[in-house]
Amino acid sequence: MNPKAYLSVTPEIEKAVAEGKPVVALESTILSHGMPWPENKSFAHEIEQIIRAEGAVPATIAVIGGKVKVGLTAEELDLMCRNENVAKASRRDLPIYLTTGQTAATTVATTMIGAAMAGIHVFATGGIGGVHRHGEVTMDISADLQELAHTPVAVVCAGAKMILDIGRTLEYLETMGVPVIGMRTSDFPSFYCKTSGYGVDYRAETEAEVARIMANKWNVGLAGGVLIGNPVPDEYALDFDQMSAVVDQALAAADEAGVHGKNITPFLLAYIAEHTGGTSLATNIQLAYHNARVAARIAVEYAKLGQ
Repeated sequence: MNPKAYLSVTPEIEKAVAEGKPVVALESTILSHGMPWPENKSFAHEIEQIIRAEGAVPATIAVIGGKVKVGLTAEELDLMCRNENVAKASRRDLPIYLTTGQTAATTVATTMIGAAMAGIHVFATGGIGGVHRHGEVTMDISADLQELAHTPVAVVCAGAKMILDIGRTLEYLETMGVPVIGMRTSDFPSFYCKTSGYGVDYRAETEAEVARIMANKWNVGLAGGVLIGNPVPDEYALDFDQMSAVVDQALAAADEAGVHGKNITPFLLAYIAEHTGGTSLATNIQLAYHNARVAARIAVEYAKLGQ
């Protein structure tokens, strides 16, 4: 069976990919499970406009009606943002939801899968998943990391979420052979904060340099993606020590409530937003916009290489 039988791509995106024009994939989990209505709908429109302003085509991805949808209509975007019976689809869930027709938002892992199926090489997200704290005991490790190891998509993010064990996350990526590039930084960012206490594999000063790294990796036949850590802008960055304390409180609350598995990240982000008076949500929005802008510039440079 042709995998593209499970794919539904808008004509604009299909044409852009066929002509080698820059396209940037966007996830839908941030819409359905990461932000409240109606702020998420405004965010969805704004992030697409940011990508268009940089000369690239946005491609928001979701699972709807037994298809991986690459590019959403206004009605489909509204459906994802209202989050009425919208599941969260990671790699393990995808065959189930393709069978049942369940509407589902795509995580980093499934967005990478959809992007690769459609021939899109650059993806902008907020922060990646990773090895959860105490992951050496629980084996709670995000499917995002395996996807980065195997799927040829470059992911622009504000690092890994602070709720994770960032050191072990970076060790896992090293083991899987995933280059971790800092976008004009030598420090791996930690989502709300510009630093994490850990470094990157390589500091790139320009989007063109990142595009060449992507091309060279894939041209020599190396599998998997490239991770680009793009720190939150200075004016929206939060204090590392203060946020670490809030994250510790959120993790304790999750333990007390018995929340685990794929439900833990939405729980923790909601807790953090509540206990920072909404400051963390504002930072989340701005770092996602910044990632989209940089991802679009990388996609434009990658398209110039004629890969």
